[in-house]
Amino acid sequence: MSNDTQNETQNETRAETIGKDSVVHIDYTLRNDAGEVIDKSAEGKPLPYLHGHGQIVPGLEKALEGKAVGESFSVTIPAAEGYGERSEEAIFEIPRDRLPEGLEPQVGMELAAQSPDGQVLRFRLIEIGEDTVKADANHPLAGQDLHFDITVAKIRPATSEEIAHGHAH
Repeated sequence: MSNDTQNETQNETRAETIGKDSVVHIDYTLRNDAGEVIDKSAEGKPLPYLHGHGQIVPGLEKALEGKAVGESFSVTIPAAEGYGERSEEAIFEIPRDRLPEGLEPQVGMELAAQSPDGQVLRFRLIEIGEDTVKADANHPLAGQDLHFDITVAKIRPATSEEIAHGHAH
């Protein structure tokens, strides 16, 4: 068997179940503890992601490992393995004069700022004061358990380009 044929056979075998460097398409519904639907894949448009590259929450990636096309299951991902626990350190005040000129801040408004080291910090305004605004950089689902209903729609080996870029194309 030539190396090319052997590699193709290994890729075909690997594509039967989800593992690192698989491009996976999932149909999903995400609910909160109250059973309310928070998010879901669009009808007929499964969500693609590159498995093993941190594109989805760690607990869901772990739950999908080894699953096959057509498998459906429900799983609860604890907050710590989802978007993390809420952190009081992620709540901070910003002087109003540091906000963009002309911006009329409102509770719930989502903003982004660049840190001194060049990272983009996303946050929501949670309180508006006369001289300051209070911001929350926690993910909106931080501190919540995530309840997923999942169906694996498609699995294929990732291309070398997808692996290099760290996401499915």
